[in-house]
Amino acid sequence: MNKEKLLNILTLLRDKNLSIDEAFKQLKNLSFENLGYAHVDHNRSLRKGVAEVVFGEGKKTEYIIGIIKAILEKKENIIVTRLSKVKAKKISKVFKEAFYDETARILTIEKKKRKKIKGKKLLIISAGTSDIPVAKESEVTAKFLGCEVETIFDVGIAGIHRLFFYKDKIDEADVIIVVAGMEGALPGIVAGITSAPVIGVPTSVGYGTGLNGITPLFTMLNSCSSNVSVVNIDNGFGAAYFAYSIFSKN
Repeated sequence: MNKEKLLNILTLLRDKNLSIDEAFKQLKNLSFENLGYAHVDHNRSLRKGVAEVVFGEGKKTEYIIGIIKAILEKKENIIVTRLSKVKAKKISKVFKEAFYDETARILTIEKKKRKKIKGKKLLIISAGTSDIPVAKESEVTAKFLGCEVETIFDVGIAGIHRLFFYKDKIDEADVIIVVAGMEGALPGIVAGITSAPVIGVPTSVGYGTGLNGITPLFTMLNSCSSNVSVVNIDNGFGAAYFAYSIFSKN
């Protein structure tokens, strides 16, 4: 249930174009809907401006389909993250309008046109080509949320001159997401040459002492650049949502 839908129901009720019983039927699951295997949070769009996001990893395909149906009944857009190609193929047979990005592992269904965030630019940078899947998760999520997005891939510190070639794009960005594995130094470097907020995303890319992302996470948390914030390992979705939150409050 979003703000527009709720206001429409109340307006129809006020003008006596909707019965009390019908209004009750539409509002009875305003808070949440119990599907047995999931409590779908229909109130989330009213609270946060975005409907519930479905985390696909670890869920049975039939559960995901059921949750999608419940959200679609409220005329909300759908985003499912961390979804395997096998599950996406099965889901797409049920929902023909679904779009799946295999690199980002995200499935989306747009039932209504989302309002674009104007005058704010999000730049997403990946340190290496191996970090692109996490960067793409950020990109697809941010675009779904209405952000204007640009990307720069493979400009890590092993060849730092590549980064400075894009200094103009860095200067133009209002928020920057920097995705990096290995030692994870790139977010601090980017933050040192811009006043924009930088959201660091450590990835699990790297050799043994990278500890599946722990090393770049610690590096980013210890950055001496004061405009760096850090999300969890491989959490491209969280970085994009945080950037959207910054834009939507300004």
